[in-house]
Amino acid sequence: VELVESGGGLVQPGGSLRLSCAASGFTFRRYAMTWYRQAPGKERELVASISSIGDNTDYVDSVKGRFTISRDNAKNTVYLQMNSLQPEDTAVYLCHVYRNGADYWGQGTQVTVSS
Repeated sequence: VELVESGGGLVQPGGSLRLSCAASGFTFRRYAMTWYRQAPGKERELVASISSIGDNTDYVDSVKGRFTISRDNAKNTVYLQMNSLQPEDTAVYLCHVYRNGADYWGQGTQVTVSS
């Protein structure tokens, strides 16, 4: 299993970013996918999740209405569209899948929101 995130960077408050997570090594379309984030000195936090076929999504309250998770099963990729970014969204964002009793993580992509 390999998960490779991309799309992070430095953005001003109110800006947008789109994160991508390219998956390989497993049958992507069969598994729910999740985005987490971890800020310095804080616990890892579940941000958004999406079902295997994309018909169900869920978000932490702090990002509802601003972030959108989606997936393209033909491309084995899950996305996180982040709008109206705020300094408190600064964190390393990680892609995750729970498969056959094990957790798999990407290396993460840094998102920094600052003026």
